[in-house]
Parts: sequence; structure tokens; C-alpha cells
Amino acid sequence: MSDPGATDCACVEPLPARALEAIRLFNAGEYYLQHDVLEALWRDAPRPIRNLYQGVLQVGGAYYQALQGNRRGALKMLRRSARWLDGLPDVCQGVDVAALRADSARVQVALLALRDDEMAAFDRGLLRGVRLTAL
Repeated sequence: MSDPGATDCACVEPLPARALEAIRLFNAGEYYLQHDVLEALWRDAPRPIRNLYQGVLQVGGAYYQALQGNRRGALKMLRRSARWLDGLPDVCQGVDVAALRADSARVQVALLALRDDEMAAFDRGLLRGVRLTAL
């Protein structure tokens, strides 16, 4: 089990340049590309701050799957993202984690309301970007 205080401590640090680039890609709807950037950062990051990067990566992956019409894949990735994001404070390294959790939860509710063959009706407007705040 990781030390939650260690996460809080790392959360007050600025977001690394590679993470900013990944969030720029995420917010541009380049979910596949953001995955590659965040995966590299996640692999190099010390525990437990890597949970932030893994959580954003998983939400982006879920959004990508939703856009591909893969409802089940999107739901799977949203469940995974919650595991990473739920243990973080509401703001971590300037990322508004609370908003990301809320946005991804709205996407999950919308996906659960659809059947696999109804993905054309999915409201793409629910796919919101990662918000940044001042530390």
C-alpha cells in the first residue's frame, strides 16, 4: 500500500513537461497519442505520483474506445481509471482531478445507458478535456 501523504507531497509539484504535452494531446482529442506520451512518463515516474498519469491515460483510452464504438472497452478503461484517480486529491500537479473524475463518471453513465449496437447515439460532447488549475 502506498503512502497517501507521499502522493499529496508530489501533487504540489508542477506537472512535468511531458505530462503537459500529453494533456495538450488529450484536450485536442488525440487520445491514442496521449496514451503513448503518458505511458512513457508513467513508466519512469516514482510511485505513487504515477497514479495520476495512469488515471489520465486510462480516461483518454476510454474516450478513444468510445469514439471507436467500443462500448465495452470504454467501460473497462473507465473502471480502471477510477482505481487510479480515486486515491488522489482533488487537484494534483495542477490537474483538476475532481473534474476529471466527474467527467469520466458522466461518460460511464451515458455508456451504461446504451447497448453495444447503439454507440452511434453516444454524445461525444461528454468527452471533456483535462482541466488545469493553479497550484
